[in-house]
Amino acid sequence: MHISFRQIQIFQTVAQTENFTRAAELLHMTQPAISMQVKQLEENVGLSLFERQGKRIVMTAAGRAMHTYACEISAKYQGMVETLEELKNVHQGYIKVSAANTSIYFITRMLAGFSEQNEGITVSLNITNRKTLVEQLQNYDADLVVMGEPPANLDLHSQRLMCNPLVLIAPANHPLAGQKDIPVSAIIGEKFVVREPGSGTRAAIERFFAEHGHTFSSTLEMGSNESIKYSVIAGLGLGIVSLHSIRLELETHSLSILDVENFPIQRYWHIVTREGKWLSPAAQAFKEYVIAEAANYSQDYQRLLLV
Repeated sequence: MHISFRQIQIFQTVAQTENFTRAAELLHMTQPAISMQVKQLEENVGLSLFERQGKRIVMTAAGRAMHTYACEISAKYQGMVETLEELKNVHQGYIKVSAANTSIYFITRMLAGFSEQNEGITVSLNITNRKTLVEQLQNYDADLVVMGEPPANLDLHSQRLMCNPLVLIAPANHPLAGQKDIPVSAIIGEKFVVREPGSGTRAAIERFFAEHGHTFSSTLEMGSNESIKYSVIAGLGLGIVSLHSIRLELETHSLSILDVENFPIQRYWHIVTREGKWLSPAAQAFKEYVIAEAANYSQDYQRLLLV
């Protein structure tokens, strides 16, 4: 069986775009040339790699199996290229970092500090949702991912960074504000403003209430922590958000943290890489910097609970 690296690149592009014409545009080739290369690849492996479903070209079971290995091969190849380039100039580098939406409150500050110390290293930061982060890990797209609970069904290297407490917030003038040891039963009848289904925070909230024998139902769902904060300030309901997201609101006394039993809900931030993903010296330096800074950030944010 003979498979060229160029065929692997073509296969991955077709798999990504699900369209021969779009793949040809991205690779600066003709559509017939793309089709011919895919046909030759299928003849070499003795299996169909794609099938047509309406206007889409989707992978067969053999195609999905090949895609897993193709991603690993491409990641290794990219690692080789980056290593050789960095041997020419060890003070330069390019890093792809992806992070969960809520992490923006600290990851941008960490990035600013790192960039100030490493002016020759360019960092591409993608702030996105959990679903996209998992897809990027599956496809070896990002060098480093900062997220909550890593998915259990992937081969990953994961290191815990710091605590990510989920706190229950209310308007500063809420009747329960300032009270101590509030029972969970006292808030069950309240309206709640929470993240949309599928988010890591929403899953943690639902799991918490189920574990404590209560049924949780939201009255408003929002796609971001910013929307939740403004909705709570406006009096639309209580919210459950990451402590990292409300520093300014606590300092300006526009929000309060309710002292409800069994809160905060304790979660953690992790820095994650895919097994087999090669880290350049620049990426490794960024990872070490973030881990070192996380200890300071964790202590800083814990003090917010005392505000």
